[in-house]
Amino acid sequence: MIEQIAHQEELHLDDYGNLTYLSAVVQNLKLSAQTLAPKLKGRTVWMLNSTARGGGVAEMMPCLIKMLSDLHVRTKWLVMSARDPAFFEVTKRIHNLIHDFGTPGFSARDKSIYQAATREAADSLAKIVDPEDILVIHDPQPLGVGAELKRRIGIRTIWRCHIGLDRHTPATESAWKFLQPHALTVDHAVFSAVEYIPAYLVGKASVIHPAIDPLSHKNRELSAHKLVGILCNAGLMKSHHPVLTPNWDHQALRLNPDGQFLPAHAGGGIGMMFRPVIAQISRWDHLKGWIPLIEGFLKLKKRYRHHKKMTDRHHHRIEISRLVLAGPDPSGIQDDPEGQEVLTALCQAFFKMKPEEQKSVVLLSLPMASIKQNHLLVNVIQRCATVVVQNSLQEGFGLTATEAMWKRIPVMGSSACGLRLQIRDRIDGCLTRNPRDPDEIADILDDMLSNPIQRDLYGRNAQRRVYDHFLVFTQVENWLRVLADTASRARLPAEPF
Repeated sequence: MIEQIAHQEELHLDDYGNLTYLSAVVQNLKLSAQTLAPKLKGRTVWMLNSTARGGGVAEMMPCLIKMLSDLHVRTKWLVMSARDPAFFEVTKRIHNLIHDFGTPGFSARDKSIYQAATREAADSLAKIVDPEDILVIHDPQPLGVGAELKRRIGIRTIWRCHIGLDRHTPATESAWKFLQPHALTVDHAVFSAVEYIPAYLVGKASVIHPAIDPLSHKNRELSAHKLVGILCNAGLMKSHHPVLTPNWDHQALRLNPDGQFLPAHAGGGIGMMFRPVIAQISRWDHLKGWIPLIEGFLKLKKRYRHHKKMTDRHHHRIEISRLVLAGPDPSGIQDDPEGQEVLTALCQAFFKMKPEEQKSVVLLSLPMASIKQNHLLVNVIQRCATVVVQNSLQEGFGLTATEAMWKRIPVMGSSACGLRLQIRDRIDGCLTRNPRDPDEIADILDDMLSNPIQRDLYGRNAQRRVYDHFLVFTQVENWLRVLADTASRARLPAEPF
């Protein structure tokens, strides 16, 4: 099934250009568009993915579509769904195998489930698109839909794959082999890193880095009053004075030792505005390295009690620090059936902790009822953090790291390829060599927390790196080039079916 998403972005490209610190990059984009956009005149660019909320693709889509539209490229957003929940179980396995997680191989039933959802979605999509349009397919879930539609009407297609791994294993080969017949039909493919491009797409693929919108609710600057108001409205902090806006209907919930998820300010609160906070915000995914991060943090907490050379100030800093692990309410993410499973495993790990450890580790479920409120929640958690962590075992590209870097918050990332692309070790932040090693995690966190001057330098360097490489304006310009080049190619005739 296919649903067209009506998005209402508040800002236009000129609103960004009116800001002094963004005017130059906006002007460069407009100059490029003068040459490239006319090549797309008369066509619609359709962006197709598998969810309207949760995850980096859904978050990037509204701004990307709005900016292309402002540059006179007619662009629309479609979301694929499936009647059979097993479809997303299959595509999650593809996702995991591409990241070398899981048992290789797909059954005839897996292929049948994928093809059935593909054909049904293609039936719906064929009623909407024109053969002269361009269809951009995001990630493996709707890839088969693009291939099916190309065979039926000959539409030009681009596959934007946001995931990948910088090495080949039996697991990754299994996933790429499953996708190969569908991927070979596209006119062009786009990846986040050259290392991710499978051999059979070499020569018809290019690289576009994901990017953030600096004025989105997740990334915009927040005044002190606004930040505190959001903390209170979302249940992250108890209000001791009147705040301007009312409490949200759906608040952030914190896991308690009795197993209940309650408003986060209950039981004395988190102390986001007062304590050193180490925060990781991600989907509840096996590949995000949650457990090693918890173990590393608890090792750090144990060390300070026996560290004789530690200064009194740093001793107190470690003593009162807290680890905040936050992710979306799993029920709000349709294309990630493993979310609840991972969150349950983290809850079980929490229940095994000693009472004093449970006080220092905060497990938050962030509501998804309002995307705006969810994004503001992420914004304030990152801005309250002393260090933002992305301890991914594998990561195609970590937008949560990009977001923190833009806010000048020092980041500790893993050595996963997508994070190495962004963070230069000991320049823009710190990278672990082994995200599964709690001792190394503890060592790096200790070093980062003990040196506020170095943290500030990491933050300033990181913001500049995002400005130069990972803002949406650069992404849109790259997309214009790929779209214009694809439009100029001869359209293949449809195949009889």
